[in-house]
Order: sequence, then structure tokens, then C-alpha cells
Amino acid sequence: MFVQLLGALPGALAQGLVWGLMAIGVYLTFRILDFADLTVDGSICTGAAVCTVLVLRGMNPWLAMLCALICGFIAGALTGVLHIYLGIPAILAGILTQMVLWSVNLKIMGKANLTLPARTTPVLLSQLNIPSAILILFGIAAALIVLLYAFFGTELGCSIRATGSNAVMSRAQGINTGFTKILGLAISNALVALSGALLCQYQGFADINMGRGAVVIGLAAVVIGEALVSRLPQNFALSLFGVLLGAVVYYIVYQTIIFVGFDTDFLKMFSAVVVGLFLGVPYLKKQISVTFRSKKGGKTNA
Repeated sequence: MFVQLLGALPGALAQGLVWGLMAIGVYLTFRILDFADLTVDGSICTGAAVCTVLVLRGMNPWLAMLCALICGFIAGALTGVLHIYLGIPAILAGILTQMVLWSVNLKIMGKANLTLPARTTPVLLSQLNIPSAILILFGIAAALIVLLYAFFGTELGCSIRATGSNAVMSRAQGINTGFTKILGLAISNALVALSGALLCQYQGFADINMGRGAVVIGLAAVVIGEALVSRLPQNFALSLFGVLLGAVVYYIVYQTIIFVGFDTDFLKMFSAVVVGLFLGVPYLKKQISVTFRSKKGGKTNA
């Protein structure tokens, strides 16, 4: 059993890298913009649907992935427009876009499931050659982290980060916070759609339900990644790498609990519990610390 588990780890690593790109997109909205975006459950499927259809029609996989990225960019921008210009709350705006994307994705594929066979179709990566897939995914992830680090160091990128930190102060400094929120959401969902484009090639199919629960996986990767790099000197690039590493750790743990006989019906619940613990424990520690200091201060005054 242990040997089988070791044999499955490369596949878990590849899956973690694919979903790590999606998690980086979630990180941009959840941590940088302070925006609870549920669009990702739909935009990851949009990326997979667009890439699958275009590759099956003979398009180069790189161009198909670029088209998927653009479609994700548009989906994220739509959520931003609904939120900024129509005043729809952030969560509801994401849900509405997600509902729109469900129909759009179904229309793009023509049916609920579309096969992308690696043996007969030129794809960039596949489960049939996991070592090659890992190298390609590492290269893409590294390139994206470098590009994001460079972009968020520019004036426009700093404006997006400032908007998430304090929108009121950002507006006082002359930043168009509506535009920066829309752009941040668009970039986030572009990364999510790119992840979907890679996922459909790796697993060999696109499915209308493949994005269900994606935001929970993304949040799990974010909180695990933050815990992994919390004691290291903090910078933006390291935070992005931590999120990518968090997704890898998540899928290794995911694979491990399957091998030890954990009931797969509870895997979604397991993901929710992990996210809840990582988000809730720091808050509880802070509350306990405040309570302890207040009691200590009361005794001292007495």
C-alpha cells in the first residue's frame, strides 16, 4: 500500500500544480482585493470548455489556452461590472456570473462532457506522461509568478493592492477603485480559466461540473500556503509560491486519505473542514489572547 501511495504522488503533484494556478487566482481576489469571488466555479469550466473545443478543432494548444485565458478575463470583468456599476453585492455578483457561465459553458461544449483524448489529439500535457506534465506545469507556474510579481510592482498593480487594503484611502489618493476592482477580478479569473485549460488537457476531458467546489479548494490552498510560509520573510512572490505549494500539499493529503480508506463521499466535507480550521483557528487564538491579556490586566489593577 505504501508503495502504491508513493507511485501516486507524482500524479498528486501534477494535480496540485494545475489547481495551484487556480488558487493563485483565488488569492488575488480573497487576499489582495478582499473580495469574496464565487465566479471561479464557473470560469475554471469556461477555460476547460474553450480549450477543449478549440484543440479538437485543430488549434494549437498554446493558442487555445490563450483564448481560454481571455474568456476567463471577460468573465471576471463581468462580475466586477455587476458589482461596481449595478451595486450588486460581491458574493451575489459572483453567483450571477457563475449561473451565466453554466449556460455558456454548456453551449460551448454542446453537451455536458467532452473528451480530449491525448493519444489522438495534440495536447500540451497528459496523465500519460506525468514527468513531462510536471516540468511543463512548473515552468508555467514559475513564469506566471514572475509576471504577477512584476505587474503588482507597477503603479497599476500597486493601485489594485491599495484598493484591497483600503478602498476609501485609495479613492482619496485619486485611484479609480472601481476600475482596479474590475481589473483585479479579470486577472484572477483569467488565471482560473488558464488552470481549467491545463486541467482539461491533463485529465483528458472537460465536464460541466468540473468547477463545482473549486473555490473551496482554492481557499484551502491559500490558507495552507500561508501557514507554510508564515515564518519566512514575507514578500509578494513568496506568498504566491506559498499558495502554489499549498495546493500541492492539499492534493498530496487528498491522495493519502483516499489510500488509507477514507470514504470518498466525505472528501468535500474534508475540504470545508480544512478551510474552516485554517480560517477559524487564528481568530480563536486572537480572541483567547485578548481575553487572557484583559484578565491579566484586571488582576494587576486589582
